[in-house]
Amino acid sequence: MFNSLLFYCLRNLYFRVNESEYPAVDIFVTTADPILEPCIITMNTVLSLLAVDYPTNKLALYLSDDACSPLTFYSLAETTKFAKLWVPFCKKYNIQVRAPFRYFTSNSTSLDDDSLEFRNEHKKMKNEYDYLYKKIEVAAQRPFTCDDPNSDFSVFCDVNRSDHPAIIKVVSENTELPYIIYISREKNPKHDHHYKAGAMNVLTRVSGVMTNAPLMLNVDCDMYANNPQVFLHAMCVVFGYKNDQDCGFVQFPQAFYDGLKDDPFGNQLANYYYIMNGLSAIQGIVYGGSNCFHRRKVMYGLSPNDIKKTENIRKEDLHKVFGKSFELRDSAAQILSGSNPNIENQRSPSSFIEAAIDVASCSYEYGTQWGKKVGWLYGSTTEDMLTGLNIHGRGWKSVLCSPYPLAFLGCAPSTYPCSLAQQKRWATGLLEVLFTEKNPLLLTMKGNLLFRQALAYHWICLWGARSIPEICYAFLPTYCLITGSHFLPKVNEQAFIIPAGIFVIYNVYVLWEIKRLGVSLRMWWNLQRMGRVTAMTAWFFGFLSVVLKLIGLSKIAFEVTKKEHKPNNGDGVSDHCDKDASRFTFDKSPMIMVGVVILLVNMTALLSGVLKLLKVDHNEIWTELLGLGLGEMFCSMWLLLCFWEFLKGLFGNGKYRIPSSIIWKSGVLALFFVRICRISSQPI
Repeated sequence: MFNSLLFYCLRNLYFRVNESEYPAVDIFVTTADPILEPCIITMNTVLSLLAVDYPTNKLALYLSDDACSPLTFYSLAETTKFAKLWVPFCKKYNIQVRAPFRYFTSNSTSLDDDSLEFRNEHKKMKNEYDYLYKKIEVAAQRPFTCDDPNSDFSVFCDVNRSDHPAIIKVVSENTELPYIIYISREKNPKHDHHYKAGAMNVLTRVSGVMTNAPLMLNVDCDMYANNPQVFLHAMCVVFGYKNDQDCGFVQFPQAFYDGLKDDPFGNQLANYYYIMNGLSAIQGIVYGGSNCFHRRKVMYGLSPNDIKKTENIRKEDLHKVFGKSFELRDSAAQILSGSNPNIENQRSPSSFIEAAIDVASCSYEYGTQWGKKVGWLYGSTTEDMLTGLNIHGRGWKSVLCSPYPLAFLGCAPSTYPCSLAQQKRWATGLLEVLFTEKNPLLLTMKGNLLFRQALAYHWICLWGARSIPEICYAFLPTYCLITGSHFLPKVNEQAFIIPAGIFVIYNVYVLWEIKRLGVSLRMWWNLQRMGRVTAMTAWFFGFLSVVLKLIGLSKIAFEVTKKEHKPNNGDGVSDHCDKDASRFTFDKSPMIMVGVVILLVNMTALLSGVLKLLKVDHNEIWTELLGLGLGEMFCSMWLLLCFWEFLKGLFGNGKYRIPSSIIWKSGVLALFFVRICRISSQPI
């Protein structure tokens, strides 16, 4: 039924809106490190976006390279050559998966019933893609030379990734493809670059000067377009609302390809967007940082009640808000007044190179509203949450669009340390939001954020702070077992049925809800246990990072999540099918130490309880068992099960073993906690 509804929406779009009326879209792809984010992954994302079902002359793709890497530029140039073959092939044969590294697998396509012509072209495309892959792979293993001063690579000579001028290259203005522009913004150690938020604002300004499309799509470098009609689905939403206020941005879910079976690390967001669906009845889904169509006028700070016209916008005001660039101010005036130009009627992007370099400088934003009221906001490493909160706070609503097949697919962290680092960054950035002027409660009182929407934002932003009660409750049953005290009713007391009933009802209800998503029982358990583990490890260190920042002892650094590209072997089966892929690996991160301490303390408490039972007479064991506290023992056993992978890590080998230094440090802390418990239980 849902698929039929989507088909009806698309068919209705074709009948109601002429293709010439489709708005232009500027596509932003961001990458920050060609090692942590392999170029072949980024290039597949680029290819999938170039081949979408949308008028080519209404698209422009901008690739932001924050590493200023000649490898990324080289890869983009070579990918553009391949795209001239790949895009027509996809549209001619209506290929559904338009990222080559996903298409050319044994499981993605069947050639049994296809024509000879298709077979030949398919073989040709496969060979061309293999050649592209090898060229990028070889280029990654050798340094780039700058012997030819007239070469496009001469600007990369002796470039320091943290100190270099802006580099902007128009890679393609071919009418067969969308415009393709490479951007590496200026970097200078004396200026704060604001991580991804700064890169997004440079993309917004450069695209405003060059193409100035009324809609902007931003995707992470690993999020390829899995549904070729994703732009048309977005247009269904854009044209489906008479009032622009109801559609400030359109968010598509983040999903993952080749995810590990049953999500052992709990990082595939299977239940996150299910919960986020509930926000549709308030002001809509939160901005997720990728897979999102934005209205440029919304990002330019316009509120739903603003009815400014071009003649009412003073040049002085535009200068204070958008900066000194005449080209950018003129394009902003067009957007704010509603007179959106068509890309096909504009001058070519190459004629705006000088103006684009000007707005990509690191000093351009000084004295303007960029990062404060305009564009992506500064003040948090999760710039997406802060920016989306600001949009909702001005009164806009958002829409979650989840077509089938899924619009975008990316790669989730495939190792436990990478997952920990990602979760820590999220917890840190989300908590930072609460200490900005965009605090949800402040926007409720002073802005147009609905109270229930503010509560939803607080639920997300308090992930880091949630670690404190989680850790306290993790140590509470162990304290009771060691000291012989209780925080739960005894088994022989009628009140015991209250916590026992709450525990059973909660878990049964969550299991029932998660089964509605088609999730396995094992995956439900993984989500449950990793919810506890992540809160007490990664989120706790995210909380500490914010505390240290607030008291001025440290600064928060943006950590890029490592993306892994695992090429298919000869039979087309990915390495993700390796039975060891879901096993926990450990490094020397202090985040792991917290989990080991909790594990050791609970093991000590359980052992202490068992030893007490062994010392009593057989006839009195039931009385002693009731006095010991079965509720507390069950809580410790439950935590032991949650940290079971850590227990296996104590006795593992190689990378599957917790480092000895972590074990010894954790052991000392655990013994210290046990000693404190015993001292506190002694009479004064």
